[in-house]
Amino acid sequence: MNMQSAYIYLVEGSTVTQATLADVKSTLQHYMETTKKTGQQLGWTYSDVAFPYQLEEKHDGTNAWLLLRGKDPKSYKYIIIGVGSKEENGKEVHYIQVTLPEAGTQGDYNKANEYCRFIAREYKGELHLFNNRVQYFQPRKP
Repeated sequence: MNMQSAYIYLVEGSTVTQATLADVKSTLQHYMETTKKTGQQLGWTYSDVAFPYQLEEKHDGTNAWLLLRGKDPKSYKYIIIGVGSKEENGKEVHYIQVTLPEAGTQGDYNKANEYCRFIAREYKGELHLFNNRVQYFQPRKP
């Protein structure tokens, strides 16, 4: 598997116009809390299955990103999450980028898609998936 990226664009109709790395980390922590509560209701450790990663913040001087390091390296290795912006039609568009390194597993790919959808739903963003398909979570005019 080559390095692949999915993007969540914060567009008109999104809950925010710009997200920081701390915002994304908070959203992932909300996801972990939700799955933990679901597991308690079901009577099993669903959160370990729903989020099989350790959440780490990384910095290299100029850039910062979130590294999700798999707890079981056979099934899950890494997912990298960052934030950025680009110029599009004279406007600055902010996005959240989710990247799968080349060493990623099929489990990483599936979990990355799941987390992308969750984050996009939370921010009401426009999700451009790894397979180039687009899902719209922002309210759109009919």
